[in-house]
Amino acid sequence: MKRNIYLDFSYLLVLAASFGAVLVLGVIVAPIVFHTDILPVDILIDKYNAGIVMAEIFHRFSYWLYVVVLYVAVYESIAYKTAKRDPIVLASASLVLFASLMFSVVYAPKILSMQALGKEATLSDTFVNIHLAAEIDFKLLAVSLLVLFIRRLMLLKID
Repeated sequence: MKRNIYLDFSYLLVLAASFGAVLVLGVIVAPIVFHTDILPVDILIDKYNAGIVMAEIFHRFSYWLYVVVLYVAVYESIAYKTAKRDPIVLASASLVLFASLMFSVVYAPKILSMQALGKEATLSDTFVNIHLAAEIDFKLLAVSLLVLFIRRLMLLKID
């Protein structure tokens, strides 16, 4: 059976773009939004309002994660049915699906709803724990996207 090179390329592109987006949001955007005091202009945003801005950014990023979930699920299902099975791919693809859905369906909406309750709600232990879990989930998503990308690239080279 001949492989569809365009499908493989688009899949790798989606994985790489998603990993890049996770990296940019976590390493560049979040530190700047939460530390406006380091900017060379006089813009100061308190932590609560910076959190609202970041939550909206992550909420909008969740829409992209839904596309990633759909793409990974369809591509990996087709690959699995055509006997292109690999335990590393299966594990990392499962983690991508799990982490993406947890972030988009659970953490982002929960953080937004708690922020809507006001500043006091964001100071609670519940909010702190949800935020920590979302950070861990985001890191898990980054690692699993990277592993899936590298492994799929290796398997394409072998074929």
